[in-house]
Amino acid sequence: MEVAAIVLAVILALVFYESRLRKPDQIVVYESRGAVAIRRGRFYPRHLSMPINKTAFSFSQTVDASARGNLDIRVKLAASVGASMENLPALVRVGGWAPDAVAHASKELETMILGYVRGLTELHEIEDLSSEKIHSHLLQRLHETRQLLGLEVVTLTVSSFDVVNPQISEAIRQREHARILEQAETLTQQARVAATRARLKADEEIAVLEHALEIKKSDLKMSQLEKEFDLAGTRADQELRLKKMQLEFEKDELRLLKDSPELLLLTPQAARLAEASQSMKNARTVVSLSPPDGAQGSELLSLFNTLVQKALEALTRQKAK
Repeated sequence: MEVAAIVLAVILALVFYESRLRKPDQIVVYESRGAVAIRRGRFYPRHLSMPINKTAFSFSQTVDASARGNLDIRVKLAASVGASMENLPALVRVGGWAPDAVAHASKELETMILGYVRGLTELHEIEDLSSEKIHSHLLQRLHETRQLLGLEVVTLTVSSFDVVNPQISEAIRQREHARILEQAETLTQQARVAATRARLKADEEIAVLEHALEIKKSDLKMSQLEKEFDLAGTRADQELRLKKMQLEFEKDELRLLKDSPELLLLTPQAARLAEASQSMKNARTVVSLSPPDGAQGSELLSLFNTLVQKALEALTRQKAK
């Protein structure tokens, strides 16, 4: 029993000594039949496994390259990488069986970046190169690092792109300055042209609106003239009807006087003749209120003719004087 207890104690001590708790920022790998596999449990055997840091590893790099025409340039960049979970065998093969395999593999990544940058710059003129173009080219090529190096590129930044020769750098700076000034002048001219076009368009719209307003005024004036013309025509028709009614009345009056001559004494003309005859010498005014008959009608007519004749003679004498 004592021997069994001792053996059990030794086994437990070995288990505690060999077992390790996997940290959240670790990937625990082991070799199984010549391949690299991942342990998923919380505990792992220390001598039969390898914990690899899963945190990202950052580095900066300065690449000295040359553009077409053998013009020296310098590119500064920074990157951060991490282990690619799908390509751990490649990471172990490049970075080694070590916890810092990601850092070791990043050295190979720096060499690949150096080749990518130089391969790009040697094919282009210095005027065609820029930080944005180099960054875009590296992003297109660095997807190869997953299978080749077992690394996942987390971030990549091209911090600067400089020309080593100061004279060439100054010439490029001046040319860029002139280009910016030209673009600014072009934008200014475009803004002026746009403002002029907007003003001309506004003037055209104002002219169209004023023309439409004049047309409306003309239409209103024509409508007013038409109404006035219609009103004048209505007024003329009313006056014409009144004149026709007056003419009909005068015709009826003449017909009545013709049928009854004794009514001439009641007319205003007869009254004025009577007044005129009274101012004449030897003039007589005869008014008969007896019922008319044939003989009396003839006498009245004769008397009226006599009065008219005397009135005419008196007027002739007054005109002669």
